[in-house]
Amino acid sequence: MQVLTQEIHLNATTVKLFIKREDLIHPFVSGNKFRKLKYNLLEAKKLNKTSLVTFGGAYSNHIAAVAFAGKQNGFKTVGIIRGEELESKISENPTLQFCQDNGMKFVFVSREQYRLKETERFLDNLKKEFENSYIIPEGGTNDLAIKGCEEILNQDDDFYNFVCCSIGTGGTISGLINNSFKNQKILGFPALKGDFIKKDICKFAKNENWELISDYHFGGYGKVTAELIDFINDFYQKNAIPLDPIYTGKMVFGVIDLIYKNYFPENSKILLIHTGGLQGIQGMNIKLNSKKMQTINFDD
Repeated sequence: MQVLTQEIHLNATTVKLFIKREDLIHPFVSGNKFRKLKYNLLEAKKLNKTSLVTFGGAYSNHIAAVAFAGKQNGFKTVGIIRGEELESKISENPTLQFCQDNGMKFVFVSREQYRLKETERFLDNLKKEFENSYIIPEGGTNDLAIKGCEEILNQDDDFYNFVCCSIGTGGTISGLINNSFKNQKILGFPALKGDFIKKDICKFAKNENWELISDYHFGGYGKVTAELIDFINDFYQKNAIPLDPIYTGKMVFGVIDLIYKNYFPENSKILLIHTGGLQGIQGMNIKLNSKKMQTINFDD
C-alpha cells in the first residue's frame, strides 16, 4: 500500500518538512487506527471470535474505527465508554452516534470504574458478559498493533533524519521506533500531560533512538487553545491538509515551532506522520461553539 507523502513549504529555513498522509488510507478507519486494527482483526478471525470489545471516551477515534471495521468484517462490537452521563446524550455526540449507526452496543461506566479497565477482575467480567469476544485495549495498543504500526515506515523513508508523531497510548511511536533506520531519530509529541507514557513505550520499543517532547499538549488531552485552532485553520489554507486538534495538529504545531527555534540542525529532513483522527473534529466544534470560540473550518 503506497501512502502519499507531501512536502510542506516553509520560509526562511534550510530544513525540509514532509508529511505522510496516513489519514488518507481509509475514510473511517484511517491512519494509525487502520495500522493497529489490521493484525488484531486477523487474529480475532483466526480465533473464531464473534465480537470485538474495546474502550474509549466520548470522541474516541479508536471506538469509531472499531465500530466501522467490526461491521465490515462481520463482528459484533461493544464499546466500554468512559462517563455514565453520556448514556442519555448519544444523539448529541457525533462519534457515539456514528458507532451506534454501525451496530456498536455501549456499556457506560463511571470514570472510577474505567480506571480499572486493565485489571484482571474487570477483564474477566467482560469475558463472562460478552462470550466469545476479542478484547482490544484502549487506543488499540498491544503487540499486534505495534506490528501494524511498524509498517508505517518503508525503505524510501531512510531519506529522513527525523520522524515525528503524536502520542496517545504509545503504540504508533513504538512501531516507528522498531522499524526506524540507522541514524534516524524518532520524536514523539504526547497529547497528555506527564511522562508516564514513557514506561508504556519502553514495553514495546526495541531501539533507543527516540525522545519525547512534552511542551505541546496545550493543556492536556482533549484541551485546545485559540492559538492552536488558528494554526490548524491557517495550515489548511496554506497546504490543503486537514489536521485534527487532539493529536496531529499539536504535533505539527510543535515541529514547526521547533524549526524556527533552531532545534533541528541545518538541512534536516523531517517526516511528520499524520495519524488521522479527523472524525473527532465535528465533536470538537460542538465544544468550541458552546464556548463561543472559533471553530475548525476546512472550507476553501
